[in-house]
Amino acid sequence: MKVYNFSAGPSMLPEEVKLSVQKDFLDYQGSGMSVTEMSHRSKWYDAIHMEALALLRELLNVPDNYEILFVQGGASQQFDAIPLNLLQKGRADYVVTGNFSGKAEKAARKYGDIQIAASSKDKTFTYIPENVTFRDDIDYVHITQNNTIFGTRYTDRTFPKTDATIVADHSSNILSEVIDVNKYGLIYAGAQKNIAPAGVTIVIVRKDLIGKEMSICPTMLAYKTQADANSLYNTPPCFSIYMAMLVFRHLKKLGGVKAIQQINEYKAKLLYDFIDGSALFTNPVNALDRSIMNVPFVTGDDELNAKFVKEAEKAGLVSLKGHKLVGGMRASIYNAMPVEGVKALIEFMKKFELENK
Repeated sequence: MKVYNFSAGPSMLPEEVKLSVQKDFLDYQGSGMSVTEMSHRSKWYDAIHMEALALLRELLNVPDNYEILFVQGGASQQFDAIPLNLLQKGRADYVVTGNFSGKAEKAARKYGDIQIAASSKDKTFTYIPENVTFRDDIDYVHITQNNTIFGTRYTDRTFPKTDATIVADHSSNILSEVIDVNKYGLIYAGAQKNIAPAGVTIVIVRKDLIGKEMSICPTMLAYKTQADANSLYNTPPCFSIYMAMLVFRHLKKLGGVKAIQQINEYKAKLLYDFIDGSALFTNPVNALDRSIMNVPFVTGDDELNAKFVKEAEKAGLVSLKGHKLVGGMRASIYNAMPVEGVKALIEFMKKFELENK
């Protein structure tokens, strides 16, 4: 049975990439070794590392005045690393639009004068605040670009209007749509949704922000440590970076970020159009702020939601149970989710609706 994995992360990977890994797992390009066991100082891994960096820079059109770092600890570790590296005046504003932005704001409070400039908690994080006012003389503004749990995202309409440095968590939308890196001082993202298995975390940071870390900043969390060593200060998550390289190759072959954005928008429109026309399923998110990566939906009945998840799994549509903070269902339709998977979900939803009127 064909299985479509709608997990919010770790998520599905392109079939082509998994087949490449399978082919080379025991002997990577004549090295006689798997990538999982070769030295990070070897010529084979060095080529992987450098290609991964170059491909990501090309795919996102990252300017030369930005460093790309491969670090560990997930996006959650960046909740502490960011204030430790960027707080010079000791002040930053956060926009809280969900669980992870709330965790980031809470972590930053240990290091300086942190303020919530706006929050969408009043409506259960079902929208992105507009026209937010930020304090003067702050080090940065922090946003979470796409909210995995609640299914919202920033667009040009809601993007912060400020002269302050913008820091953004892109964990669940990186490489899914074209962005202008120049708008940000720092972008960070865990790999396990759109890039690779968990292990590597991407940090794209403007060079003028590096080397100003607090004296209490741990060596491994200092961006200068990683930038000076080309992300090889210690043993990096080699296998995750290798798989990221393969995903970057795959994405370039498809036509790059612009091409995958068109596919993602098409997939999301198919699913939202069905939900909006359904008599059983609803999506609670403000239509203008809907994510094209994470689509929560409910029937309005907890028992019926549970039945849906159980029967969907039997039909090969797995990991559709919604996060405990929201309940219901959630379809994460990241880059690797094929159009056929979304269509299969819609057909199952149609069938379920007819059988449960």
